[in-house]
Amino acid sequence: MGQEIGEAGVEALADVEPGAAAHHTNGPDDLGLVMGGGGARAAYQVGFLRCLARRFPDLHLPYITGVSAGAINAAALASHHGSFLQAVNELSHLWSNISVDNVFRVDTRSLALNTVRWLRQLGGGGRDMSHQARGLVDTAPLREYLSEVLHAVDGEITGIRYNLDRGRLRALAISTSSYSTGNSVTWLQGREIEPWERPQRLTEIATMTVDHIMASSALPLLFPAIQLGSRWYGDGGIRLTAPLSPALHLGARRIMAISTRHRKSRAAADVSVVQGYPPPAQVLGVLLNAVFLDLLDNDALRLERLNNLLELLPEEQRHGLEPIELLVLRPSEDLGKLAGDFEADLPKAFRFLTRGLGTRETKSPDVLSLILFQPDYVRTLMEIGESDAEERSDEIEEFILG
Repeated sequence: MGQEIGEAGVEALADVEPGAAAHHTNGPDDLGLVMGGGGARAAYQVGFLRCLARRFPDLHLPYITGVSAGAINAAALASHHGSFLQAVNELSHLWSNISVDNVFRVDTRSLALNTVRWLRQLGGGGRDMSHQARGLVDTAPLREYLSEVLHAVDGEITGIRYNLDRGRLRALAISTSSYSTGNSVTWLQGREIEPWERPQRLTEIATMTVDHIMASSALPLLFPAIQLGSRWYGDGGIRLTAPLSPALHLGARRIMAISTRHRKSRAAADVSVVQGYPPPAQVLGVLLNAVFLDLLDNDALRLERLNNLLELLPEEQRHGLEPIELLVLRPSEDLGKLAGDFEADLPKAFRFLTRGLGTRETKSPDVLSLILFQPDYVRTLMEIGESDAEERSDEIEEFILG
């Protein structure tokens, strides 16, 4: 039964003291927001939040968790001093003004130097690792941009501590993957929280910094790993097999999870998006989807099964456990396929490299959608997110108000 139900439900609910879940109300104090990864696709989450903020400008979100690019959105919401509406407006401004050169260096010299380093390392047989290649691109611009928009002081995102001290936030969780140990490490900052541990999944109490956000969003091989303490970390989606688990462990009993993965119909899923042998871009897209986008939907399915099981049991046999309310929002359109319409606007040198991977040979260049931090693409994703939220506004309102 453990394999069938999955660790999101069994492990997280097992940590709740018997009877504890029954004491939680359906008020705002038990609400959690989970934002997954997807690189530039995280702009879709902002569109959903814009719709939510219009309806609930003073919404209280005590538990916020993020992974990969979703960690950027999570940190922005958790650190803002103003109302929920003001926080979302600033987050929307952040994404509306972002461009590829705010995320990584796209000049010909920088891209050429990184390419030469990789070729030298791969062809050198490990003889000289003094100039080790750390990523296909240089993400120094992203660090500078995040430090500015998150109002960091000596690296620390001080707004998080401010909101915790005033009771506006209970906990923030940012997940990373340790390249040094192979474990998933979720960093926690909150009030009266206890770390937990599972096989290959650890937690650490921390004061959140820009480096934590950089590490969580460091796409493997594309972006360089980030050093936290004595170890090196990359994108949190790599090893986080239960994306809903951090919110549950922290105390959320009603969870809104925003996926950036479009759910295709059976007929659409059977349509081939490439002709002939798949190019590297297609292979990378399938791999990255499996790492960053599929896990949230799988975790939600396992939790739904656990909820159904609990509802079948008499209350006296539940040992104080209650079903977890979950609302998953996902795009109505294929964001990967949409990325192909904006590829021509990429900087020339970078576009040359992406086309070399075969992004024009697939109808759904998912790998391109992760790195397409183009203003027009980002704005389109926000508009889709906002429209999708409007379509489900009554359902969302009922979920929040209980």
